[in-house]
Amino acid sequence: MTGAPAVPHPLQPGRLRHLVIVLGDQLDEQSSAFDGFDAGLDAVWMAEVAEESTHVWSAKQRITVFLSSMRHFAESLRVRGWTVHYTRLDESSNRGTLAAELQGAIDTLAPEALVMTAPGDWRVLQALRAVAKASSQALDIRDDRNFFSTVREFAAHAEGRKQLRLEYWYRELRTKNGILMEGGKPVGGQWNFDADNREAFGAAGPGALPPRSFFAPDATTLEVMALVNSRFASHPGRLDSFGWPVTRAQALQALEAFIAQRLPLFGKFEDAMWHGEAWLYHAHLSSSMNLKLLGAREVVQAAEAAYRAGHAPLAAVEGFVRQILGWREFVRGIYWTQMPEYAVHNALDAQAALPGFYWTGETDMACLRDALTQTLAHGYAHHIQRLMVTGLYALLLGVRPQEVHAWYLGVYVDAVEWVELPNVLGMSQFADGGMMASKPYAATGKYIQRMSNHCKSCRFDPAESVGEKACPFTTLYWDFLIRHEALLAKNPRMALQVKNIVRLSPGKRALILQQAQSHHAVVNPPVSA
Repeated sequence: MTGAPAVPHPLQPGRLRHLVIVLGDQLDEQSSAFDGFDAGLDAVWMAEVAEESTHVWSAKQRITVFLSSMRHFAESLRVRGWTVHYTRLDESSNRGTLAAELQGAIDTLAPEALVMTAPGDWRVLQALRAVAKASSQALDIRDDRNFFSTVREFAAHAEGRKQLRLEYWYRELRTKNGILMEGGKPVGGQWNFDADNREAFGAAGPGALPPRSFFAPDATTLEVMALVNSRFASHPGRLDSFGWPVTRAQALQALEAFIAQRLPLFGKFEDAMWHGEAWLYHAHLSSSMNLKLLGAREVVQAAEAAYRAGHAPLAAVEGFVRQILGWREFVRGIYWTQMPEYAVHNALDAQAALPGFYWTGETDMACLRDALTQTLAHGYAHHIQRLMVTGLYALLLGVRPQEVHAWYLGVYVDAVEWVELPNVLGMSQFADGGMMASKPYAATGKYIQRMSNHCKSCRFDPAESVGEKACPFTTLYWDFLIRHEALLAKNPRMALQVKNIVRLSPGKRALILQQAQSHHAVVNPPVSA
């Protein structure tokens, strides 16, 4: 019958041409790994392994998103008639690591070659390459088409530049792809509309907010939730609010809801925070995009179409597009051109331990308490909560950046190392010394007061740096500047802040340092012998 779908051929006995590796963040039926796939000659390999949930102490929401999405994806491939070799976490024969499971599959199936799309984690890539080499297997690694650019293109862009800055890469990609462009120039006559965005809600608050896109767990997800609650009972977070998209259809529904309900006010309030309000006007699409249930191009195209149709203002759409076409592509380029050395950077020589309340939310600081309890409940916090609350506090306290990285990688549902590591070490903690960001994002509690209502319910005063009511953010801000005064004096973007340090009297400096030391002793008490 003309137009009828082809009926896949069963896998030919005794021959396996390609074993196609599909990782938990590669759930795209149009993936480059499937180019030329022949159901009569090829098969898919997927594995759930404990190592991917324990190499960092992963939260229950994150584990559940990955495992449920993987199981749904494997079933969608089986429906197409494809052979899928799938190892579940709870199988007694599970070897516990991707490398060991892949080795077992090679020994059993004897494929002629391995095929995969480039992964999002340096550690995983090295492990799988090692298995292929040890087994004398050809490993065909293909470009990930879920991005606007390739790592090779970013490397070419970066070659010869003394500094790498998002703005230049963003403009290059917008021009090349014709996104929000007219006649070779940016729509509206400018590249950046930040001046029209980033407002606070004001005293009245956000008012009636559009609902979160919530997807009630089906039988597969409920099974995964039970497994996670049993197998990873000691891991942080909880699952009673779980409702993330775990299929392509759900991800498309979430995209449609964002464009229709939240995009028009996204830009205006993208940096605003409000106590008890987790979702606000943000997209909540990053987990679906990082799992590849959604592609970057279709998300950007949907936002641009909303602008062209008059549904959303240019400032909101440009601000959203910049996060994807600009920042997302930029951090991926940084990660893959700088690893593995990038992961050990610690330019500020930060050595403090991550406070234990990051795993419980039990702190008197209202802004941190809200961001942390929300993170543990949902596996989610928006970018300002990450950068200017949880990240800012860790920066000012001087937490070892690798500990901060491990926490972010473990707790957020959208965390894949290629995007999380540069955002944390570079943008948030300035551990790369300025490779990604032109200055440390250091601020007092006044910033949080301006962008939220947290300070109204907090026992600390953001205007105070010393004394019983001193805000830890403000105390630690001045302590941070004093500790790094010589380094920061060399940064032209820190000139005004450095001048403010110089104006401090010796007595005030001494009081600030004493207050900071007292705070350190409270959040990280000395370990008794």
